[in-house]
Amino acid sequence: MMNKGSQKPAASKGKEPLRFSHPFFTTTPKSQRKEIPKVGKGLAEYPSTALLLEPIPAPQRDPTMTLDQVIGTTGLQQIQQAGQITFHAVGDTGSPDTMTELISGAMAGDYDISNPGTAPAFLFHLGDVIYYDNTDAGYLSQFYTPYKKYPGKIIAIPGNHDGEMFKYDQPGQPGTGQATTLEAFQENFCQKQTGVPPAAKTIYREMISQPAVYWYLNAPFLDIVALYSNVADGPGFISDPNVIGTVQTDWLAKTLKGIAAQRKAGPRKALVIAVHHPPFSGGGHSPSPAMLKDMDTACQQAGIMPDVVISGHSHNYQRFTRYLPFNGVNLEIPYYVVGCSGHGIQPVPHADGARVDDHTFDSSLYGYGYLKLAADPQKIVINFTQVENDGTKQPYDQTIVVDLKTNQIVPA
Repeated sequence: MMNKGSQKPAASKGKEPLRFSHPFFTTTPKSQRKEIPKVGKGLAEYPSTALLLEPIPAPQRDPTMTLDQVIGTTGLQQIQQAGQITFHAVGDTGSPDTMTELISGAMAGDYDISNPGTAPAFLFHLGDVIYYDNTDAGYLSQFYTPYKKYPGKIIAIPGNHDGEMFKYDQPGQPGTGQATTLEAFQENFCQKQTGVPPAAKTIYREMISQPAVYWYLNAPFLDIVALYSNVADGPGFISDPNVIGTVQTDWLAKTLKGIAAQRKAGPRKALVIAVHHPPFSGGGHSPSPAMLKDMDTACQQAGIMPDVVISGHSHNYQRFTRYLPFNGVNLEIPYYVVGCSGHGIQPVPHADGARVDDHTFDSSLYGYGYLKLAADPQKIVINFTQVENDGTKQPYDQTIVVDLKTNQIVPA
């Protein structure tokens, strides 16, 4: 008779557990793997087939903006007279912590009221404006208060936390999350008319009426195409056959075709594509290769590629260079990750410049800061500024200049 210590365990009920947390930790090529019902052949397929994405709210009007709709006719004329447009870019700021406000103050120092044409035209937020508390109280503490002294207009795309349906519970305030995805984001960024949203309370911040959660900004010297990559912690999705469809990628291809036609007619403008989840990432969060493929497909259909790509999501600073032959030209495209603007930073490996496939990992920082971009008819210039936890700032990384005629990165 077996003693008690040698008895076999009772048979477990249900299916046998996996050796690892998902069935794709394997060296078997994806093409040779067996399709798993409702899951697919790869981890990147799981969020969509498991219906974990949220539908994209329909635009309230054509998702196109012009600069005068953001900063007024006088502001537009000042930019035109200056011969260039400058803007700030940040990501992942949602926090009542002081760091977001310190970075806001550092950016405010870039404004020169005596030269409004060369001051930043606006701040472009790359998503995760709010973490967890998508309510008026959350917007007041995490957005309006930290930016109360920032003089410029703020436009944005949502991040995954802005769209999530997490119910944020506080004592006496049960279930204070948003009722529908991106409801709070739209109330503050996509209101029907330009004005001060109710969530700002006594803080006067005029917010514009963005037409949608994804959009195209047609500005002097610059085109920005801004995409929404949904609620998954990773990877990002701009299309999906089951939940969000291809409405956004169809719009992207159509919009890029229009920009390509304008470029042929002249003048040539810088093209920036922005999306919250980074196409490339070396740390903090993983990259989104399937999303990058969707972006590339739309670009190929239109016959045009971006001059710069900017993202957030990974809570650090990263810069990549992508080397891409396209229509007989060898492109050099900088890809930036700027998810280090207030919420809390994540470690990132040292960037050694080594080439992997079509890109190199050129710079990284486990620290806070913001991006500034300036475009004129000949070039687009990008600088990253590091902000310390006492509010002091200094340049970090080299200045990147993209020549719009050669599509090459040139010396500053």
